[in-house]
Amino acid sequence: MWLTARVLEQRRFAYHFRNGPADAVETALSAYRNADDGYGHALDPDLRGTVSQPLHVVHALEVLDEIGRCGGQRAERICRYVTAVSTPEGALPALHPSLRGFPVAPWLPLVDCPPGDLLATGPVVGTLHRNEVWHAWLFRATDFCWSAIETLDKTHPGEAVAAMAFLDHAPDRARAREAAARLGRIVREQRLVVLDPGRDPEHAPPSGAPDGEHRFAYDYARTPQSPAREWFTDAEMDRALDFLAAGQQDDGGWPARRPAWAPGTLLERRPLVTLDALLTLRAYGRLV
Repeated sequence: MWLTARVLEQRRFAYHFRNGPADAVETALSAYRNADDGYGHALDPDLRGTVSQPLHVVHALEVLDEIGRCGGQRAERICRYVTAVSTPEGALPALHPSLRGFPVAPWLPLVDCPPGDLLATGPVVGTLHRNEVWHAWLFRATDFCWSAIETLDKTHPGEAVAAMAFLDHAPDRARAREAAARLGRIVREQRLVVLDPGRDPEHAPPSGAPDGEHRFAYDYARTPQSPAREWFTDAEMDRALDFLAAGQQDDGGWPARRPAWAPGTLLERRPLVTLDALLTLRAYGRLV
C-alpha cells in the first residue's frame, strides 16, 4: 500500500484496518469528482482521462458505501449525473461517448450510441438500494436490471458479477433469490468460475470474458450472506478462500490478474485488488 497505492486506497486501507477517519477517505474521493456530479480522472484505472463515466460512479459508490456515506446530498448528486447520461430505457451504458479521445482498456468498446449495460447499471442500482436511496431514476433502472438478468441465457464473468451486485441488495428478496439461483446455474454450466484453483488447466480465461480475467467463488459471493453463496459447496468455497489467502505476495499485496494494457495500470490496480482480498477474507472470518 505504501509503495504504489494512490492516496484514496491508502486512506481506505487506514479506515478499514488502522481506525482511520472516514473524512479522509471522502476527501480523497472528492478529488475525482467533476462539475457534472460524476467521477473521472482514472478513478477506475482502466478508464483514463478527465471526463465522468458510469464505471467511475460504480467505484465511487462502493467507496461511499464502505464509509457509510452513500445517502443524502451525496446520493442526490450522483443520481443527477446518472439521470443525465442514461440510455432511453433508463439504464447506464458501460462507457459514455465523452471518453472518446482518452485511453481506455481494449476490452471496453467505445461506441457513439451505447446501449444500457448491466456492467454499470447493476452495481449502481444495487448500492443505492442497499443504502435505501429513493430517486426517480431508480424505478426504470431497477426494471432494466430485472429484465436484463431474468432474460440472460449467455453471459460473461464481469456481467454476472455485476448482476449479483444488483441481486445482493434488490428490495424484492424472494425474486432476487430466484433470479440468483438461475444465474448460478448459468455460471456453472458455462464454466464462468474456477471451482478448483489448484488445477492449472482451469486457469485459462473463460469463454466470453472480454477482460481475459477468470473469477472465483468469492468474486460472486462477496459475503457469506450473498445469495450466490448457495451456488457453491462448503468445500468449493473453502478451496477458493484458501487460494485467495495464499495469493498474497512478498511485498504484502495481491496480484492483479487482469491483462496489462498500459504502463501504470497494474500498479494502480494492485492496491485495489489487495483491499478487495483483505475485505473478502475478513467477511468470511479468515482475517483476524
